[in-house]
Amino acid sequence: MSDESNVLDQLIARIDDDTLRTRLSSEVELLRGSRRFGLVFDRHLPESVRLPDHPVRKGIRVALRDETSPETWLVDHFTDRTRERAVLSGDGGTRHVADLVVVREFDEPIYPGLRTVERIENGPSDAPWHIVINGENFHALQALRSTHRNKVDLIYIDPPYNTGNDGWIYNDRYVDQNDRAKSSKWLSFMERRLLIARDLLKSTGVIIVAIGDEEHHRLRMLLDQVFGSANFISNVVWQGGRKNDSRYISNGADYMFFYARDLEALSAAGTRWREEKVGVHAALQKAQSIWEASSADIDNANTEWKRWLRAKKTGGEITDSVARYDLLDPATGRPINTYQDITWPGGGGGTYQVKHPVTGKPVKSPSRGWLYKDPARMEREIAEGRVWFGDDESTIPRKITFLDEMDEQVALSVFTQDRKASNTQFRNIIGDLRFPNPKDRDVLMRWIGLVAPADAIVLDFFGGSGTTCDAVMELNRQDNGTRQAILVTNNEIGATEAKKLRKAGLHPGDDEWESKGVFEHVCRPRISTVVSGHRPDGTIYSQGLPANVEMFDLTYLDPGMVRRGREFEAVAPLMWLEAGARGPRIDRIPDKGWALTGSYGVLFDVDVLVEFARAIASESVTGASPTVVFVITDSEAEYQRAVERLPVGVNTVQLYEDYLSNYTINIAGGAR
Repeated sequence: MSDESNVLDQLIARIDDDTLRTRLSSEVELLRGSRRFGLVFDRHLPESVRLPDHPVRKGIRVALRDETSPETWLVDHFTDRTRERAVLSGDGGTRHVADLVVVREFDEPIYPGLRTVERIENGPSDAPWHIVINGENFHALQALRSTHRNKVDLIYIDPPYNTGNDGWIYNDRYVDQNDRAKSSKWLSFMERRLLIARDLLKSTGVIIVAIGDEEHHRLRMLLDQVFGSANFISNVVWQGGRKNDSRYISNGADYMFFYARDLEALSAAGTRWREEKVGVHAALQKAQSIWEASSADIDNANTEWKRWLRAKKTGGEITDSVARYDLLDPATGRPINTYQDITWPGGGGGTYQVKHPVTGKPVKSPSRGWLYKDPARMEREIAEGRVWFGDDESTIPRKITFLDEMDEQVALSVFTQDRKASNTQFRNIIGDLRFPNPKDRDVLMRWIGLVAPADAIVLDFFGGSGTTCDAVMELNRQDNGTRQAILVTNNEIGATEAKKLRKAGLHPGDDEWESKGVFEHVCRPRISTVVSGHRPDGTIYSQGLPANVEMFDLTYLDPGMVRRGREFEAVAPLMWLEAGARGPRIDRIPDKGWALTGSYGVLFDVDVLVEFARAIASESVTGASPTVVFVITDSEAEYQRAVERLPVGVNTVQLYEDYLSNYTINIAGGAR
């Protein structure tokens, strides 16, 4: 319905062409009805991905490998049986196949697989494997929706901040500050991924999204729309030093949005996030040694104590809550905190006189009165050394709390971290700083430890340099947890480096180009180094971590090859992932028609159901029954017959015989 007060409706009313006026009015009404309130942005054309390794076949969309044209064409046919030259649709002409690269739009069906790149077994055999997937994160998320729907405890992502200088890519093109639609493209880019991410979370799951000032306000509205404003938990401020890109105000803050998948379910589970006494024991020991070495010289002791606190806080070895105890008690050397007010919070407290213990004169009284209305209670607090006095009576006393009495505290929504620490950590691991602004491992360890249980599945689909995986593994080492990290990254390179390589005649898919990508050049060597203890150059970094990790390339399977049974090895890791990624993997179809590991089983041929069921029953007796069994059949009746023969408590999943129907992913996606 038109609105006479609306400028757009007034302008439409001036159009003389009745048909055009009616059509425009109709389109405007559709836009108004689609979203009455909230974040409004253009949903841009579906993204696309270039597949350099995918074979060029008839009917497939292709582009020029050398990127001299943004155009894409369909392969109409080949000139002869050698299939070396392809005739393209439209004005594409005839091209040599070596000059073409396959392009897939995000709304086209994709058949995913995983190809092992590196596998490091350095942990317990029964521990879940950490997974790193190199590929387009939208397609990786769709594959994970088939394997991990409602299974993930925590998602942490640090997406492109869209500053205009970070060179993020939309639809195979870098987006810079001169792009008028950069915020709209960013929102479209993020919405597609967040909608799938929501499906992966448990009902008690939580997502944390890091962001800067540029898209902070838009991201909050987008998250409200995707997860629901009722599931908002907090906007945490990360104060990490000054940013030097402002002429007026130097803002050193970044942010992390916390949303629950279902806040009521999270609350019903009795979840409370508490800061543990991280570093308290070490701090108490250090304070004692400083006090003894100072011979009770309180000034020297406090100087040394504060120096030690700053160093440990910068290194992430103590939390903010520990660092607040920045003075030593002059009588005992115990770390104390003098930040707490000793006045009555709302006014109307005690108004009696309190004398300074050194000068003997009445101290300055707070306008709201003393916290303790009974003078005798105040005298006891002073006698027990729980009141801090200034140098003379001119300062209002404060309450003293002792570090060794500190209880667990609710996590603070504002925290401070030295941004340089993450660069130092990364340089120590790899040997050089080949990645700008890596995430801070200690920050991630803090929040993962607070938010996720010790056996959590933690997902990061903007994996970048691999910090999240590193943080999960290090946290497991410290507290003997069994958390599993699933990291998705890609092999993109920065805009500046890409410009240099293109000038040298190199393009995506070329070996030298791919060797400079973030997965091959940064993430993979980082994860390999922290697990194995050996840097890429052969030098020793550490003794390694007790962890198992496997790194994969996301592949795009040829439907014809899958139907002929030649691609099971690429699909097998998805089944292993769905079963928890524990223990050995069933990589090949066995001659006997079934296979069984300690965590899952696969029935390839229902004719051997009896033998398969007998084997599972035998394992059940020893307590080693698989948690999930895949039954491969196109027949619902055969599947139900298999379910009835299997032991009670074993989860079953029906897979179809061509494997395509099981893990096909497209813009809609969904459960099997």
